[in-house]
Amino acid sequence: MKKIFKFAMFFIAACTMATGITSCSDDDEVNEGQLTEKELALQSLTNQYVKNVVYPTYSNLAAQTEQLYDQLNEATTKFQNNTLSQGDINKICETFLSARAYWEKSEAFLYGAATDFGIDPHIDTWPLDVFVLANTLSDSWRVDQLKGEDGIEWARTVMAEQLLGFHGIEFIIFRDGKNRTVEALKANETDKNFAGKNVNGLQELIYATAVAGDLRDKCYQLEVAWMGENAPKAHIERVEECEFNTTVNGIEDLYYGENMLNAAKAGSTYASWFKVAETILVSGCSNIANEVANTKMGQAYSGEDPNYIESPYSKKSFIDFYDNIISIKNSLYGNFEKENAENASLMSYLKKYNATMANELQADLDNAFKTLNTCINSGSAFVDRPNTPYVKAAMDAINDLDGKLNEVSEWIKHNH
Repeated sequence: MKKIFKFAMFFIAACTMATGITSCSDDDEVNEGQLTEKELALQSLTNQYVKNVVYPTYSNLAAQTEQLYDQLNEATTKFQNNTLSQGDINKICETFLSARAYWEKSEAFLYGAATDFGIDPHIDTWPLDVFVLANTLSDSWRVDQLKGEDGIEWARTVMAEQLLGFHGIEFIIFRDGKNRTVEALKANETDKNFAGKNVNGLQELIYATAVAGDLRDKCYQLEVAWMGENAPKAHIERVEECEFNTTVNGIEDLYYGENMLNAAKAGSTYASWFKVAETILVSGCSNIANEVANTKMGQAYSGEDPNYIESPYSKKSFIDFYDNIISIKNSLYGNFEKENAENASLMSYLKKYNATMANELQADLDNAFKTLNTCINSGSAFVDRPNTPYVKAAMDAINDLDGKLNEVSEWIKHNH
C-alpha cells in the first residue's frame, strides 16, 4: 500500500517522531535511487526482516490465539453438558503453549505496535493477582458479565491488566507445571486465595474464555498494525469492530511494516536505513535481552521481587526466556528459526563488513542459548529455584549478548 507516501508534508514531522529520531541530519537524508552499497544492503535485509520474521510471527500468533479462544469457548459448553474430556483440556494446553511461544518469539520487536498501543502489558503482565481474581470469580454478577461475546469487551475494558492475558489463562489450565484435570475443574478451586469462595470450574472457564477472546483480539491488532491490508480480512474486520488503533502515530494507512519498508522516504518515521538497523538492534533485540537478564530473571534471582516469576503455573519460564533469545536470533538471521542466516540479514551484513564482530556476536548468541539450555535441563523450574548458579550464568551470558548488540549498532551507525 503506497497511499501515505504521496504526502511529503509528513516528512518534516516524521523526523521528530518517537522512533528515536531527533533530527534529520545531512547524513541521514538520502534521495531515492542514490543509495550507497551499505544502504542498499540494509534496505534489502529490512525487507527480508519485515516480511519473513515479523509478519509470519504475528500471523501465527493471531492464528494460535484464535484457536485457543475457540477451544476454550467449546470447552465451556462441554463442561456445562458434562462432556468435557481430559483430551479436550490437553489440546487447550498444547495450543496455549504454541501461542505463548509465538508471543515470546515476537518480543525482539516490541518497539512497534506492541508498545505504542499498550498491547504488551495488556496481554503479558505478571504476577497474576490471584486474590483479586478469587473475589471476581466468587461474584456471580461479575461472572455473568464475562459470558458470551459481550464478556470479551467487559474483560478488556473493566478488568485490570493483572487479570488479563496469557497468565490469567495459564492459571486456569495449568497448575504446578501440569495440565489441569477434569476432576480438578469439577471440584471447587483449591488455591489458598480462593479459600471460602466456592469457585468452580465453570466460573473459571467462563473467565478464561473471555480473557482468551481479548487476547485473540489484541493479537489481531498486532497483526493488522504491521501488515495492514495484507492481514486476513476477518482479522481486519474484527479489529475495526473493536475500534483499535493500528497505524503509526494515527496517520491513516501508515502501518508499521510499510513504515519501516519505506525508510528514508517522505512519510516514513525512519529518516535512514541506518536508523532502521539501530531500531532492530537496540530498540528490539537489546531491549529484550536486557529485560530477560535483568528483569525477568534478575528480580527473582536477586531477591528484589521473589514473586516476579513469568509463567509460574505451567513452569515454562526458562522456555519463555529461550524463546525470547530465539526472537533475537530470528531478527539477526532474517528468518524464522532456520539454521543459517539469510544473505539479506543483519548477521550476513556484519559478516561482509566486519567478520570479527560478526563472529563475536554469534559466539555471544550461542552462549546465551547454551546457558539457557543448562537451565532448562537442570530438572528444576525457575519458580522453584530462581537463585541458582546456572541462572546467574545465563544472566551473565545474555548481558554479554546485550552489550554486543549495542556495540554492533554503534559500529553500523558510524561506518556508513
